[in-house]
Amino acid sequence: MQFYHYSFHPKLIPTLATLAAIAVMVMLGQWQSSKATQKQSMQTDFDARTTQMAEKITTDEIDAETLRYKKVVVHGKYETQFQILLDNRIEDEKAGYHVFTPFRIEASEHYILINRGWVPLGVDRTMLPEIETPEGMMDLSGVAMLPPSKLYELEQPKSLDGGWQVVWQNIDMARLRKAVPFSLQPLIIQLDQASPGGFVRNWPRPDDKVVTHLGYAFQWYGMAVMLVLFYFFVNFKKTPDNKHK
Repeated sequence: MQFYHYSFHPKLIPTLATLAAIAVMVMLGQWQSSKATQKQSMQTDFDARTTQMAEKITTDEIDAETLRYKKVVVHGKYETQFQILLDNRIEDEKAGYHVFTPFRIEASEHYILINRGWVPLGVDRTMLPEIETPEGMMDLSGVAMLPPSKLYELEQPKSLDGGWQVVWQNIDMARLRKAVPFSLQPLIIQLDQASPGGFVRNWPRPDDKVVTHLGYAFQWYGMAVMLVLFYFFVNFKKTPDNKHK
């Protein structure tokens, strides 16, 4: 292909490799853009639901998706026997756990799980941090949430048949509800700042890291554009001038 004093003669294999690389980069850019859009949509839903009147949690079975992001209140008491420390939670660049404690709903055998916030690691991982828990009946308030996003696990969770496992990598509600000897509501209350028994509660917004996702998307799209420009640059070659031959 001839363009004025330049010819364009790309080779097949480099062309196919370039097209494949561009397709992957565009796909990754779209993935990051989609994650940003999804998180922004979640934030819009969160803002709308948290302005509504708080709903009281009772022993009635609830639909987790219906109550998601809504303010809720519950009366009862903490029960620490089946408490969970969710591992690999970062606060101010420090490693630690989120403390999840079952909360017995007043005058019943029904419970709901409370995310009480972040605590730092102990001296080392062989020594768990001491968790102080207020006793007696009390009122708690917070926001109804689905379990936290799952982290990748290198191996399957250990069986709970041999005894309770305090440290978990993920909050698997199905696994948890089968393991405990009581009825457990299918969502989690993210404890607010005014409720007793909490720790560090700098709860992230649903749209957390939207700017990061958009930045990654821009990088992938930019790399795709640069690869296109590079492809044309290396395949356009100046035609030899034959006038003086």
